[in-house]
Amino acid sequence: MDDTESLALLKEIQASLRSLQQEHRLLAASVDTLRGQASSGSSSSTTTTTGKDEAGSAAAQLPAMMMMINGGGASSSSSSAVGNVASDSGTAAALIDGETPAVGGLPSSSSFAAAAAAAGHAVVVDHASSGSTPDARRGGNSLTSRIILTTYPGQSGIDPLPMKWGAADPTERGPVAVSRHTSTVRRRNALGAHGGSYSIYHALAIASQNLDVDHKPDFTNTQPAVNIGPFPQWSDAKKIVSLDPLGHLAPWLFKDIIDKENIDVRPTIAITKAHMKLPELEESVKQGRLVPDGKICLNEQGELAVTKFAVEPVWYLPGVAERFGIDEGALRRSLFENTGGSFPELITRAADIKLFLPPIGGLTVYCFGDPSKMSDPNVKLALRVHDECNGSDVFGSDICTCRPYLIFGVEEAVKEAQKGGSGVVIYFRKEGRALGEVTKYLVYNARKRGLDRASEYFQRTENIAGVKGIPIHERVPIPDEMIPADSRVEIDAKIHAGYFTTGKIMNEAELSEVHGRAWEDVDVRVPIQPRLDLTLFFSINPRAVYNVSYKLLISKTFVRLASRTMHASDTLAAET
Repeated sequence: MDDTESLALLKEIQASLRSLQQEHRLLAASVDTLRGQASSGSSSSTTTTTGKDEAGSAAAQLPAMMMMINGGGASSSSSSAVGNVASDSGTAAALIDGETPAVGGLPSSSSFAAAAAAAGHAVVVDHASSGSTPDARRGGNSLTSRIILTTYPGQSGIDPLPMKWGAADPTERGPVAVSRHTSTVRRRNALGAHGGSYSIYHALAIASQNLDVDHKPDFTNTQPAVNIGPFPQWSDAKKIVSLDPLGHLAPWLFKDIIDKENIDVRPTIAITKAHMKLPELEESVKQGRLVPDGKICLNEQGELAVTKFAVEPVWYLPGVAERFGIDEGALRRSLFENTGGSFPELITRAADIKLFLPPIGGLTVYCFGDPSKMSDPNVKLALRVHDECNGSDVFGSDICTCRPYLIFGVEEAVKEAQKGGSGVVIYFRKEGRALGEVTKYLVYNARKRGLDRASEYFQRTENIAGVKGIPIHERVPIPDEMIPADSRVEIDAKIHAGYFTTGKIMNEAELSEVHGRAWEDVDVRVPIQPRLDLTLFFSINPRAVYNVSYKLLISKTFVRLASRTMHASDTLAAET
């Protein structure tokens, strides 16, 4: 393509973009006009785009977005597709309102995707294209007949519930509404979905018709087991930015809105009471580290009384961006791009929706003692903030110190609560500082194939980041006897990098002498001296057939080793 052709193509693209911008500004088509168009011509598969010039810079950025999406250029097919895609806010408004206008002119799949992305419009796709019928979908009447991919602020039919994050009065603050249920989709003031990472399983349940799309939870008798708050921090928009402080009370605080407006409002925090029993805690009692008091440490088995808070993430995006020291727009763009474009309204609704419920794991708060003391500045708080480590926390792997730290944190929390203070363990569902187990195991493999020295521990992982904004008055190091031998590589490297200790901090030369187990050591076979214990079952009937089991006794555990069928009259001398 020569320069003349390139210039002509660029002019054509520019003209198309100007046309789109003009359509954004005018929004001339009305619902009545659309109904007229629908009656004059329809098709089974319909694609419509819509948009409105946002308060802000969204419309002004359309040319730049076009160039970024097309990598600085465009093909003639995508350019013509821009001209073929209808742009009309009334269409999307009608769809949101439950109307089903049909408009012809569906572009090819490749040009449609390019045109839709370039225009930055709300893209609406007919359900009929999937081949399903309303009768084939359980609760299908609650879905609009078109798939609404994105919306814009100020668009007809869009009326988000007021949300004033940080307002002291719950009525002024407003509920978090994120559902795309037909009764709520127009009033949403949050993006994402309830359930965090479990929202995907919720979608699977609906798709497989194991859950009615119309289902709304019954919250009868689900109120929190203890009263929490309100606290002054709840009315400061900058203090709490990653969870909803009213999340445990939402169905009851906003019952009028739920009942009168049929809005789907759900809790993002649940609070209950339970007993905790871990084998190490019984040993702690035997060794005198924990003392049963009948209130917190309940008995000689080390059983603990605990109040548990399950928390789903609710992000106030301006506050989250400020915590990371970045622009809110940069945060939104990164979240959009790095989730495979899953949440386009992070871009298109930046002007009026500031909340995001991300598809990530939440956290659990384990509180020992009186929960009301957690925020009392006049008493001491023993706190352990712990990232999930399935291998160690649950299955006892000794390559890291996670479970020992967790047990030690629980012990210290209980001790402080017994002294009249408060003890808390916060358990984050983000495996290995959010590395995930796949990355984690790859790091383990790299370590074991190398020399697995403490001095090289961070070579394959990021440096440990501290928690900002929390005053720490005293740090308590984990006792050496609680550290597994193979985890010395990890703990010594972390102490050298800044983990608190009252003991020795190794230099680089000393760290290089700290080695973990090699795989050969992991695979070693330990010889045992088994004892054969023959158990016989017989009756006085010599003709009866019975089963004889041989059991091997290993560490007080009986394991079925072999069995044979025999008559009670058989000679057993040879078997013994």
